[in-house]
Amino acid sequence: ALPNVMVFFTPEEIAIAEPLVDLLLEQDGEPRIPVLAMIDARLAGGETDGWHYDDLPEDGAAWRTSLAALDDDARARFQKGFGELEPSLQAALMQALQDVSQRGEHWHGYPAKHVWSLWTRYACAAFYSHPWSWNEIGFGGPAYPRGFMRLGGPGADGAAVREPFEKPGATDEDPVQVVDTWQS
Repeated sequence: ALPNVMVFFTPEEIAIAEPLVDLLLEQDGEPRIPVLAMIDARLAGGETDGWHYDDLPEDGAAWRTSLAALDDDARARFQKGFGELEPSLQAALMQALQDVSQRGEHWHGYPAKHVWSLWTRYACAAFYSHPWSWNEIGFGGPAYPRGFMRLGGPGADGAAVREPFEKPGATDEDPVQVVDTWQS
């Protein structure tokens, strides 16, 4: 999928989910990290955390169900869909859900704390995997941002060619050959 092109979420779900994740992460101005597009790509590709709460459906279905429930709450309380509300009213609905969560109660048939966990887990994973957020947490970036120059393998003499910043190991022994000789 192309960046920022939604595949998993429907347009109706996007209208609910976009303000939801922006509110969760306080992304109230540009530039915004494309959190929802990153969540959409994960769900479309089936890239979940490898587990889900027993009392929630699998993550994709849980997202769909919980977004619909949030929109139902908005319509019941304010006669508008969640995406149509002012941010302060959206925040009030989310605070109500968080209050229910902290009391250990259910929300639309599911433990509110598990729904809250689903949303925040996906939103935070997407947000903090993006380079724009790294300064916020003091992460300077990957250890080798310059990349690797010498991917070709051994040099003319058969020895491995090191990157300019690499230091030689304690020995030049090939660990695979050493293990093979131990096993024979």
